[in-house]
Amino acid sequence: MSRRSIPPPARLVLSAIYREERRHEEALRRVQAVIGPVRAAGDRIPFDWTEYYEEEMGAPLYRRFHVALRPVARDALPGIKVRMEAIEAELSEGGRRTVNLDPGLLTAESFLLATGKNFSHRVYLGEGVFADLTLVYRKGEFQPLPWTYPDYASEGVRKLLRDLRREHLAGAQGEGAQPCG
Repeated sequence: MSRRSIPPPARLVLSAIYREERRHEEALRRVQAVIGPVRAAGDRIPFDWTEYYEEEMGAPLYRRFHVALRPVARDALPGIKVRMEAIEAELSEGGRRTVNLDPGLLTAESFLLATGKNFSHRVYLGEGVFADLTLVYRKGEFQPLPWTYPDYASEGVRKLLRDLRREHLAGAQGEGAQPCG
């Protein structure tokens, strides 16, 4: 018989896609008011994997990853996604987003993205939010799945997440999950 237990906390990783640096900075201030301190993870990089956001946000677009300094309980993801969508709406101009904020949870075994879109491989978490199993950790690497977005399947993003995983596991000794908000 299995025994239920609460899993160890996860590390919150946030992807910010934006055109203007000032909008990114404004979003980041609001993010930190909700989830606490974050730090940049990696450099600003061009977001040229898809043109999906260009009609709404313009071009050229950039992406920057951030990681929360405190671990979070895994069941906090739906509430965090809802709060990130509220920040996107607050910073919108003329009904168009100026920043896209995608939260995800990094654990020893996987990386999950929060989304409002249902699909066969996504699990409903509540509050209109689904978990997208984006990458699994096997054989010392994050492995993409058939549905993994190409940017998350790229070596650069997988290396960044692998490094963050190593930091998370090294810091997990004695840390407790922090509620967000």
